[in-house]
Amino acid sequence: MLKTSDIETFDATAVNSARVRQPLYAARKKIFPKRAEGRFRRFKWLVMLVTLGVYYLTPWLRWDRGSHAPDQAVLVDLANRRFYFFPIEIWPQELYFVAGLLIMAGFGLFLVTSTIGRAWCGYTCPQTVWVDLFLVIERAVEGDRNARIKLDAAPWSAGKLAKRVSKHAIWLAVAMATGGAWIFYFADAPTLLHELVTGRAAAVAYITVAILTATTYVFGGLMREQVCTYMCPWPRIQAAMLDENSLTVTYNDWRGEPRTRHAKKAAAAGQAVGDCVDCNACVAVCPMGIDIRDGQQLECITCALCIDACDSVMDKLGKDRGLIAYATLAEYDSNMALATAGGTSAVDPRRVRDAGGKLSDKIATFHLGKLLRPRTLIYLGAWSLVGLGLLFALLTRDRLQMNVLADRNPQFVVLADGAIRNGYTVKLLNMIPELRTITMSLEGLPGGEMTIVGMNQPAGRSFVVELEPDRLKTLRVYVRQPRGEVAGATQHVRFVVKDKSSSESDHYDATFDAPEPSP
Repeated sequence: MLKTSDIETFDATAVNSARVRQPLYAARKKIFPKRAEGRFRRFKWLVMLVTLGVYYLTPWLRWDRGSHAPDQAVLVDLANRRFYFFPIEIWPQELYFVAGLLIMAGFGLFLVTSTIGRAWCGYTCPQTVWVDLFLVIERAVEGDRNARIKLDAAPWSAGKLAKRVSKHAIWLAVAMATGGAWIFYFADAPTLLHELVTGRAAAVAYITVAILTATTYVFGGLMREQVCTYMCPWPRIQAAMLDENSLTVTYNDWRGEPRTRHAKKAAAAGQAVGDCVDCNACVAVCPMGIDIRDGQQLECITCALCIDACDSVMDKLGKDRGLIAYATLAEYDSNMALATAGGTSAVDPRRVRDAGGKLSDKIATFHLGKLLRPRTLIYLGAWSLVGLGLLFALLTRDRLQMNVLADRNPQFVVLADGAIRNGYTVKLLNMIPELRTITMSLEGLPGGEMTIVGMNQPAGRSFVVELEPDRLKTLRVYVRQPRGEVAGATQHVRFVVKDKSSSESDHYDATFDAPEPSP
């Protein structure tokens, strides 16, 4: 029997014991971003104004298509299976245009990401735009960063309750307007608004508004950065779109390190001093709650507000802007090699400056020529080809179409005089919102004549047919051939439709069946 001292002892810790177990989900720590000022913030204001303006105002724009079509400029007419976009009308069988636009959007997103990083996330993503809008409301009601932090930590009072109720009420109003604007794309906006207000709209309209109101309020007001961090897949995909020449928001530690708040004392002591004064202004303005000085992070949406904050500090200190800037990995590595003497020592910002203290001419900087590289050219070429293909298809498409379905039972009928008759169902599609008068004629089939059910006209090889605007017309057509003209059990016949006023035409090749010839 072994002694106690002979038992092997393991160096192991119960990391999941009740005493040290960590919670599966950590509580969200609130972020109170400070309002930034600068060129990127102004650009974001402009983008927000344009995108929100387009979203809210587009359903109210009018476009005259005549008396036979809706006059809403942009309309997804599900009831009649149409999509209207100013002068363009898309039918269900033309959904390849929509697919093409989605492909263009994909290539466009790849192109933008490979050149300037996550610009979509930072400027035009709906989540970013609405969070910006909700932050504007929050600042207007509760004040800027310090005031909001103080209010959040303060005990509940009448003043705090009034501010919180006011803020959330405005948020809900904006969210409701967001949901309401969305449904206006699917019906005539003025009519639907009147029905919503008077309680006569369809239940699906109220349900849609309620769902979109809830999602906008929760995502834009309550969850904010968590949507980008935990719900959106794009941060995890975009890395595959980047390369060493892609622009990203970068902290240039080759000139910022070592950071200190006592630069004069450190310099007097002969120590290397970077430009970063560790003021945390870049952290204070970040809506994602990260520190860009820690390097590239999944949470960073490259909104560039940290650039504005840092530039304002550099201006106050009389130093060059660009400590935080849009930069490529290639130029960053080149400048880092310069600051570290090829990687043989720690960062010394004195190596990137000349004798006068100015940034050295040896520093690598970005130029537009770096955007023209194989990856971006391939994306641009693919995007352009799809766009040109869609434009060509749009300009050359026919707005008059015909489809013919031959009877299968019976395939033919032998008439009393020995003539052979075949029946067809002819569908004529007028894809413009105007009344059309077209000519439908028969080609081939010697001696053949057709009659159209419902038209009191004698049999012939050509008929004039009126087509209603934006409608499908179905005709029942019989084609007759004298027995003496029958050339075989199967013959070819062509139906042709022409609109002389627009020179549009279409045809359909069908078969004419007859009995097998007697031996």
